Amino acid sequence: MKHDSDILIVGGGLNGPALALACAQVGLRSIVVDALSTETRADAGFDGRSYALALASQRLLAAIGVWKQVADHAQPILHIVTTDGRPGEGPLYPFAMRFDAAEIDEGPMGFMLEDRFLRQALLTAIEAEPLVTHRPGETVVAQQITPGSAEITLASGATLRGALLVGADGRRSGTCMRAGIQRLAWDYRQTALVCAVEHDLPHNGTAQQFFMPHGPLAILPLPPGNRSSIVWAEAPEIAAEIAALDDDGFLAALRPRFGDFLGEIRLAGARFSYPLNLTMANRTVGERLALIGDAAQGVHPIAGQGFNQGLCDVATLTQVLAEAHRRGEDIGARLVLERHASWRSFDRASLAFGMDAVNRLFSNDSAILRLGRNLGMGAVQSMPGLRRFFIREAAGLTGDLPNLLKGRPA
Repeated sequence: MKHDSDILIVGGGLNGPALALACAQVGLRSIVVDALSTETRADAGFDGRSYALALASQRLLAAIGVWKQVADHAQPILHIVTTDGRPGEGPLYPFAMRFDAAEIDEGPMGFMLEDRFLRQALLTAIEAEPLVTHRPGETVVAQQITPGSAEITLASGATLRGALLVGADGRRSGTCMRAGIQRLAWDYRQTALVCAVEHDLPHNGTAQQFFMPHGPLAILPLPPGNRSSIVWAEAPEIAAEIAALDDDGFLAALRPRFGDFLGEIRLAGARFSYPLNLTMANRTVGERLALIGDAAQGVHPIAGQGFNQGLCDVATLTQVLAEAHRRGEDIGARLVLERHASWRSFDRASLAFGMDAVNRLFSNDSAILRLGRNLGMGAVQSMPGLRRFFIREAAGLTGDLPNLLKGRPA
């Protein structure tokens, strides 16, 4: 059967375009179907998040030709400090874990990059790539698997066929739902308050994570040196009250949690809020079907690993498809896609449940648990070998890495 493209990608956020660009490098054609218009995606105020890109993720973006467009907007992460904290008291530094990029040879542990720059760079890149067709403002209303093809029907009435259908359409993935794949999900009873602040003192490339009783507060460095991204998790009812405050009231609530280690703080842009939950597809592949990014697993933003996991999906799936394509195999065959699922399964599950366990362990004010975790952080801090392992883990340099995460062609 004639295909309109090798791969049909549903979802035009970040992972979908990244996959299309990666697959184009190995000669595979993609159609990216995006429910949002180009104008919406290109709006600088569309999404206020910033991403903590692991070093391995930065290597992937460089390998697919995107990094050079965003490098000037990226802030190297040179230090990470993790500690307990309490509202009104700020961080409890005596029990902090401190990680320093100087302890490894590869360079920074990662980079902070705002969504507005990365999203625009990916949009520009897919529009310029001959092997990628972008279909913005289109929604999928039906999908089916037929012998030799995956087929989707758009709300406009158009029908598209490809050898493989990839769902990159987020935590509420329609691709996943239409395939009849069940999801494991639970609500953390936390809401993330997201904004950027300016501060008097330089952050020196240091990412801070304070564990408060209702959830973590991340203070993440942004360029040029006196700006930081805030990801502040609170109980939903408290978050709703804080979100309803004016800017002065918001800062008054933030300051006692933030502390004064960076001097006076001021808001730098709009504020956003996002409910936090865990959601995992029971399986990530099927006949002519694969799920990536949040469609496969949506995790807690502790340690900022959600987008990094999506890029791991991109890297492994691209390499599996590239090797199959070179051997003359059908890229949509179940046996081919199971190689990707097998490669990702341990990392996918261990990260999701590991982040869940860390959030549960730290998001409370139990004196016993507080003592235990502070002793644990102190032990890690006192063991250089274990500390270097955690640094390499944060940089995405451990495990069986696909080529793109090493900065090499798939």
